[in-house]
Amino acid sequence: MSNKPVLVVLAAGMGSRYGGLKQIDPVGSHGEAILDYSIYDAYEAGFRTAVILIKEAIREDFMSTVGVRLAKSPMEIRYAYQELHKLPAGYTVPEGRVKPFGTGHAVICAGEQVGDAPFAVINADDYYGKAAFKTIFNFLSTSADPCGYCMVGYRLDKTVTDNGSVARGICATDDQGYLTGITEQTRIEKYDGGIHYTEDGETWVDLAPDTIVSMNLMGFQPSFLQEAKSRFPAFLDKALAENPMKGEYFLPSIVQQLLTEGKATMKMLTSPDQWYGVTYAADKPVVVAALADMTSQGLYPDGLF
Repeated sequence: MSNKPVLVVLAAGMGSRYGGLKQIDPVGSHGEAILDYSIYDAYEAGFRTAVILIKEAIREDFMSTVGVRLAKSPMEIRYAYQELHKLPAGYTVPEGRVKPFGTGHAVICAGEQVGDAPFAVINADDYYGKAAFKTIFNFLSTSADPCGYCMVGYRLDKTVTDNGSVARGICATDDQGYLTGITEQTRIEKYDGGIHYTEDGETWVDLAPDTIVSMNLMGFQPSFLQEAKSRFPAFLDKALAENPMKGEYFLPSIVQQLLTEGKATMKMLTSPDQWYGVTYAADKPVVVAALADMTSQGLYPDGLF
């Protein structure tokens, strides 16, 4: 496997029945999902291999919809599978658990297809825009630091919806542009005078529109896979004791540990693009219209692959 940066697409959070699943819901004029646009943009930016992480339970549905289209793309597509039973030796899945073990576990599962290449991670159901893929590809292609990671952040006002609240990671950086911490806020909403969040449902705190937030677009060197694997047992010990049905191993929490211990750095890159996603059913027409507009402007062909 080459050392050219690889794109890892997290699509395992989907249910087992196709029908209204937002990760593969058509938003393009030829039935394309948001994921198709990300693959198109990533290839244009220089990526040549994508590892798509799904679950065995949805393999057939995925392959007969998105998979058929992606087979026509110029990108080399590899598949990896996130399954609950893929745990370190000596650990077993708690009886009754159906929820996946989170994005950190997802990346570990994708690792066998990534090999020893640097890699970027995206969510299947987020539209990131062309600039983000170029920015992260350039960083991963030129960085020589084996523990130097990166994240593409977005202005908060480009990531909120008119249709309800969103969860975002609020990013703090130092004066050199390196991430110092991510604070997850699970209820951020627009209102007439701006954007605010609440932690208790009663007290609201305003956020500046240009606050930089994480949309889970991160870039890693191969060293991260080993770190994620080596820390997984300690996470499981705690989660299986305290929250066996729902405890999740999240990428930002692994990154935070590494930053705190001084074992890695994460350069904060930014994108000027508008983020699009389908958090609520009412968001879908906005995404469809935006992609149709970009297609009419010539940013995308009418029919991606």
